[in-house]
Amino acid sequence: MNGKNQICTKCVMDLSDPLISFDEQGKCNHCHDYQDAVKRMPSNPEQRKKILSQIVTEIKDKGKNNEYNCIVGVSGGVDSTYVAYLVKKLALRPLAVHMDNGWNSELSVSNIEKCLSKYEIDLFTRVLDWEEFRDLQKAFLRASVPDGEIPTDHAILAVLYQEAIKHKVSFIITGNNLVTEAILPRSWSAGHRDWRYIKAINKKFGNAHLKNFPHFTYFDLFNYFVIRRLRVINILDYVDYNKKQIISTLQKEMDWRPYPAKHYESIYTRFFQGYVLPEKFGFDKRKAHLSTLINSGQMTRAEALAILESPPLSGQILEDDMDFVLKKLGFSEEEFQKIMELPKRSYKDYPNQDTLYSLLMGIQAPRLLQKIGLIGKVQY
Repeated sequence: MNGKNQICTKCVMDLSDPLISFDEQGKCNHCHDYQDAVKRMPSNPEQRKKILSQIVTEIKDKGKNNEYNCIVGVSGGVDSTYVAYLVKKLALRPLAVHMDNGWNSELSVSNIEKCLSKYEIDLFTRVLDWEEFRDLQKAFLRASVPDGEIPTDHAILAVLYQEAIKHKVSFIITGNNLVTEAILPRSWSAGHRDWRYIKAINKKFGNAHLKNFPHFTYFDLFNYFVIRRLRVINILDYVDYNKKQIISTLQKEMDWRPYPAKHYESIYTRFFQGYVLPEKFGFDKRKAHLSTLINSGQMTRAEALAILESPPLSGQILEDDMDFVLKKLGFSEEEFQKIMELPKRSYKDYPNQDTLYSLLMGIQAPRLLQKIGLIGKVQY
């Protein structure tokens, strides 16, 4: 099928990704990329179990003299909560790290507390300087890019890295995984690790000096992962990770409560992904998340299409979120509407380090790049 509404015949990705391509059967590049990624992972459950056992043994050996032998990021979402649950079942000694940017929902706070209390996991929370961070979020909105979550994503990673170094921990265990979040078009958001890009947006559209904002450069990454040998482990790739079953487990184990959609534990994320992205840019991130579930066999295409018949955010929740977000950011309705009507821009319209990133990606070392955190999704 050709035309404006062409949709992949395998998943639900469509031309809202301007870089999408289709083969002769109408199957998109994201589905092909997913299958390629699957082939690089061990398919045999026993082999995955063996690798996981080796990882756990290494974590215990390297951290035997430390108070903590691993760092886990927690947000209250299903992936990070299950990681915390899993590492305790594996008899590891985690330090939970949370980055509070001022947008936590009451439900996310409750989910975090339930998990960490039940499994007696210590928590470190980095609370961002609100005035500074609010100004940076407003700057990204004024820049008219679809990257409004990048300040949060970047800060999350920075805090995880810094706490690992501080506590002399060699392993950061994340909730990133292949079966539920492998698909995410770069055209929808870019520059998560690009400090030059963040600084450029702030300089042009913001007023804060970002003195307290946690950040890192590519040179910092080299120091963390090559010199200090920090490692990121996507532990969920080594277990049978069926999302529906995991949610059921968490509900039974700790009375964990689910969210309407992925990453909606944050009020700003819910508003940005549920309203700003689809209304201004035509990007519905549910398509990427649902397409990943289709490819991993955890959802049918028909089920995904049925979900997409409803808007990502509507009704009273949208009205409440709109009112709350605008007041918290300090925008009038008129100011925000003008932002929504600004011409659309992208990552490449501002100073960035995409050339350096592309150069690194061109090195034969995808395994090394994954190890040092340059490949993979950001939010935990």
